[in-house]
Amino acid sequence: MGRAIYVLPALILVLVAALSSVFIVDEREKALVLQFGQVKAVREEPGLGFKLPLVQEVVRYDGRILSLQTQPLEVTPADDRRLIVDAFARWRITDLVEFRESVGNGGIPVAQARLERIMTAAIRQVLGGVNSDRVLSEDRIPLMVQIRDIARQQSQSLGVEIIDVRLTRTDLPQQNLAATYARMRAERQREAADEIARGNEAAQRIRATADREVVEVTSKANADADVIRGQADAERNRILAEAYNRDAEFFAFSRSLEAYRTALTQQGKSIVLTPESDFFRYLGSPEAAAPAAP
Repeated sequence: MGRAIYVLPALILVLVAALSSVFIVDEREKALVLQFGQVKAVREEPGLGFKLPLVQEVVRYDGRILSLQTQPLEVTPADDRRLIVDAFARWRITDLVEFRESVGNGGIPVAQARLERIMTAAIRQVLGGVNSDRVLSEDRIPLMVQIRDIARQQSQSLGVEIIDVRLTRTDLPQQNLAATYARMRAERQREAADEIARGNEAAQRIRATADREVVEVTSKANADADVIRGQADAERNRILAEAYNRDAEFFAFSRSLEAYRTALTQQGKSIVLTPESDFFRYLGSPEAAAPAAP
């Protein structure tokens, strides 16, 4: 009975020691086994692990990809236009031992603070060497790649890897917005004036071409009309000549009647002729109008 009293507490102590020597690593975690602050084992795979009770301790770290949002910072690109920039980074722990030696007991919060300083320096270095138009454009991937590479190189000593960097905001300070909008409006007005000037120049060229074509078409039409009139006059003269050759007296009579009509229908004009004038040849007696016998 007396021995049972001592055996039970011993069994309890053994059970407690056994339970305290076992630990479980979750699939989302990585763990270090420390003994008096020194790393004794590294567990990166999920499952059961063992440690010396009361002597060793287990320190757990998040093994997933972590995110880091930087505070808004003001940068000055190469053209001296100030910008407000926010960045977002994704990173993960790659070397637990080096990470522990770098951040100590601070863990991930200390690493986040140091990574933010590294990110801020990389952003200032990259964006300070380009113009603000490139930073404000939609195609900023090359700039983000440069920032990631610089930050990745400088963070290797922390035992971490920066996977990706994104510029989430690149805006002008509020006091510069009005001046920027005014400059943009002036540029658009200048472009509009240039377009209007080019349009007027093109319109003048089109009008000049149209006027030249009108002159050319009119000249050609007049030339064709002159040719047609000449042909018509020639045909008329030919017909008159044939008619005159057929009956000279009738042709003379017709011409006299046309002359009478023209002369006698004009108003406000007077004709002074002698009665014996040849103009009145066909207004006299038929005998007078008849041609003299040979």
